[in-house]
Amino acid sequence: MGKRIGILTGGGDVPGLNSVIKTVVYRGGEIGCEVTGIRRGWEGLTHVNFDDESSKGRYIQDLNRDNTRIIDRTGGTYLHSSRTNPSKMKALPGHLDGAFNPGANGKFDMTPQVLKNLETLRLDYLIAIGGDDTLSYASRLHHEGVRIIAIPKTMDNDVRNTEYCIGFSTAITRAMDAIDRQRTTVGSHERIGIFRIFGRDAGYTALYTAYVSSLRCAIPEFKFDLGRMLEILSKDKKDNPSNYALVVLSEGAGWEGYEVRERGEPDAFGHRKKINVGEDLADEIKARIKEETIVSDLTYDLRSGSPDFVDKMVASTFAGMAIDCVQQNLSGLMMAISGGCYANVTIPDPGLGPRRVDVASMYNTVRYRPNYDHKLGLPIFLTRA
Repeated sequence: MGKRIGILTGGGDVPGLNSVIKTVVYRGGEIGCEVTGIRRGWEGLTHVNFDDESSKGRYIQDLNRDNTRIIDRTGGTYLHSSRTNPSKMKALPGHLDGAFNPGANGKFDMTPQVLKNLETLRLDYLIAIGGDDTLSYASRLHHEGVRIIAIPKTMDNDVRNTEYCIGFSTAITRAMDAIDRQRTTVGSHERIGIFRIFGRDAGYTALYTAYVSSLRCAIPEFKFDLGRMLEILSKDKKDNPSNYALVVLSEGAGWEGYEVRERGEPDAFGHRKKINVGEDLADEIKARIKEETIVSDLTYDLRSGSPDFVDKMVASTFAGMAIDCVQQNLSGLMMAISGGCYANVTIPDPGLGPRRVDVASMYNTVRYRPNYDHKLGLPIFLTRA
């Protein structure tokens, strides 16, 4: 008898998620499995009220070949998403008002309700697709006895135990294209172009964009010397026949003595939005070397639209691997690339935090650009999990 599989996507969307969903449905159907979509990420398992048909319709959807046939042709996530942390809920859904007591932090741990809802759905397996935050709760469910398989996705490419996360290639491709287009404007006005890119804790997206675009870059893992950076950019501009220079910054990057500023309320996992470091660098450039700048925020645009070839291939392969795990009754594993090869690895320990750039081997701290030498024998993505 085939197994019942639940699938959800959590956190920010990236191109390639729908390829995972479709492949799970198609491959699962070939071995007699039924696939249930849990909509809006972990919120689907905290807020669903099975006594309310409208709630069931909002959060639960049976998936089949017909309703997933063309979803891989577009980006985003067919199942929708949310930034929900069931172990630290600020408030309870209305139908559970008073059913849980808040912890010492004033928040509610709704894991018992999640487990109850999984039992109501009669799921044999849950496939969770997400980044560090989503997979941290997947790890919690694994330790609670849920049979779970994880698939990593994030433009930051910073999930531990894997060299690649779905969404990374498309993000770099989009960043490269945007920078190439904007060179014409930056050059026409003879300015310094500053590009801010995702990367709260890890600099992979900025570093690899710089790698393929031949730019200076700044990453969270290394505080640069502001005077040195301005000297380099000034020289780049002077040496360029078109009299312009470019630099790409991770959103979490900064210089010595600079503190990345934040705004707004923390999300469900404690993250606040970061003030644009690109604007702060632009102010320093204007004040110190009297140059005009153009600041471009290449963040949400990089996760929009359809996936490129690499992300569609990796997404479909990870999904097929996940179904292989279901067939083999394996649990607590994450689909990964390790040593350049597809692999099943343990779901990362949430306590270790995100994977970070190895500055010594990957970043030139004198020239503020990627290292291009000594790549022989490395995996295709130039880093090991």
